[in-house]
Amino acid sequence: MSPPRTRTLRPVRAARDRTFLQYYEPCGTERIIPASLAAAVAFENALPAREIPSHAGQHHTPGHYWSATTDRMIDYESYLESKWMKLLDFDPEVVSFSAQPFTIDSHDSDGAWRHTPDLFARRRDGSVLLLDVKEDGRMTVPAVICQARRTAELCQRIGWDYTMVGEPDALRWANVSWLAGYRRPLLAGKALVDRLLMLAQRSVPIGDLVSFQPVPELARSVTYHLMWHHQLAFDETRPLRDHTHVRAADPRSAA
Repeated sequence: MSPPRTRTLRPVRAARDRTFLQYYEPCGTERIIPASLAAAVAFENALPAREIPSHAGQHHTPGHYWSATTDRMIDYESYLESKWMKLLDFDPEVVSFSAQPFTIDSHDSDGAWRHTPDLFARRRDGSVLLLDVKEDGRMTVPAVICQARRTAELCQRIGWDYTMVGEPDALRWANVSWLAGYRRPLLAGKALVDRLLMLAQRSVPIGDLVSFQPVPELARSVTYHLMWHHQLAFDETRPLRDHTHVRAADPRSAA
């Protein structure tokens, strides 16, 4: 379980043309810093900056997602947000991520504004991607557009990338969602890893690869695990089928 937070973040009065970020350290201590210092903070390790509501009849479905990348449970506010967590978890360039990492409290020419972004991702090269997750139908709402513009401008000043996302590509989501079922550490079948990778030194259909093993269905689950962890490369733009070709990835690219 996450450490208890000291208190729910309360609004701070931002001086004109000043922006503050409020967040919780992993130990639960609250911090408030000027945005100019944000680049030095490991927000990927922060606790959620706000409580996630959960009550009967609410529109969104909150829950918890276990990340293979971070080896911890991360709370999400909606099923759509959980999809993007899974996509970040699958992305080999992402080394860590968090949800509701901080709350922005700022003031610009249009007045005061306050916003808690949905997802913060740290890439392998140290760069940052900040995501806001919105239903497709809300992306054209003026208030949502304004919020995205303000957040994008702030990220540009800090040196982060920012994007607002809706429903992911259906085919990519289907592939990642399927493979995510095999993302956890191997227990049964661990001894098959080296043999499967050896047999896949040359491109081979999944169906043929698993048929070489005494227990094909066990080999299939290990194959999907290796595909999730990018140890077996495949064409991610096409549906997964028995005739999908896989090939052992360059160990340097799977590191």
